[in-house]
Amino acid sequence: MSFETFNFTAAINKAITESGYKDPTEIQKKSIPEILLNKHILASAQTGTGKTAAFVLPILELLLQDKNKVRGPRVLIVSPTRELANQITDSVKKYARYTNINTATVVGGMSYKLQNKLLSKPLDILIATPGRLLDLFKQGKIKFKDTKIMVLDEADKMLDMGFVPDIRKIFNATTKQQQMLMFSATLDNSVSKIASEFLTNPLTISIKPDTKGHSNIQQSLYYVDNQLHKQNLLKHFLADTNLNQAIIFTATKRQADKLTDDLYHSDFKTAALHGDMSQGSRTKTINRFKRNEIKVLVATDLASRGIDVKDITHVFNYDMPRFAEDYIHRIGRTGRANKKGLALSFVSPTDREHLRKIERFTGMKIEAKVIPGMEPTKGASEHAEKKKRGGGRWPF
Repeated sequence: MSFETFNFTAAINKAITESGYKDPTEIQKKSIPEILLNKHILASAQTGTGKTAAFVLPILELLLQDKNKVRGPRVLIVSPTRELANQITDSVKKYARYTNINTATVVGGMSYKLQNKLLSKPLDILIATPGRLLDLFKQGKIKFKDTKIMVLDEADKMLDMGFVPDIRKIFNATTKQQQMLMFSATLDNSVSKIASEFLTNPLTISIKPDTKGHSNIQQSLYYVDNQLHKQNLLKHFLADTNLNQAIIFTATKRQADKLTDDLYHSDFKTAALHGDMSQGSRTKTINRFKRNEIKVLVATDLASRGIDVKDITHVFNYDMPRFAEDYIHRIGRTGRANKKGLALSFVSPTDREHLRKIERFTGMKIEAKVIPGMEPTKGASEHAEKKKRGGGRWPF
């Protein structure tokens, strides 16, 4: 199947071709035809599988077919984080560049004056984070009577971040007659329950995670005794001449700042990215990272679904993720655009349950390795050897 199968208008096909796309991904093959038929969709696929294009491309086509002149927004795309909202905005602009479709983005941290100016004009697509969107609605700056399509992107993340009450208020402010699209990295009972509230007779599309997957990403783990051992291992890998750019994931904002400061004083070009930073600082940091002015980004899970930089060669789980799904999102920051990548996890004694859940979720054992001269305690080393043979209990 090629993109020509969908019979998009010439303007969209031109943008697709110039984006370098040849064949649609699985989520695109299954979602695009159904969205074009105005169906409600509940879709699940892991990060890096083309989910954004799966809903943006058919939405653009539907907008071009609709000749009605309204103030809008005609399409509302709600995203859990500013970074993801900006990433969606970039995608919309890329695919719509040969059309006259108007797009605006409103997220927390942006100037109200600028946002009010954007909202004062007729609008086709509005991309927003829940809090700022609801705030502007309460101020009377946005109305949803013209909304024909509403997208809830990364629904599982919005659930985790506690945004459902805000989403409910936004949904209740619409006519409730719009086409509803919900995209998520995972489909569990919580997501399904929320979907039943907002979607009418939805078609469920589930693309199983490529658990063997990320076949172009080499995954490995290193047992660590303590923070000092972990830091020494990290610096060893950061000195690798094959490292182009890296993201290091930490569990907390404080840890991200602390580690960034330590690496900076060790002469690594490093910056932090987390939710306590202003929107301006976060945007500036991401743009510098995209320009390769920053080699190492130390981030919380805020960045696991909102950064698309094709030349990231290494991802480090400095702190193991709490949720198995987040492991997939984190390592998916490397190995993009069919390039090779490395995902390295540092596993402390307290991480044993997290590791067990990740391996159960992915259906694969992550290979345990050691660096000569930087081995963990005897017990952990023995466990690594037993793990290679497929047996043994946790040594700690």
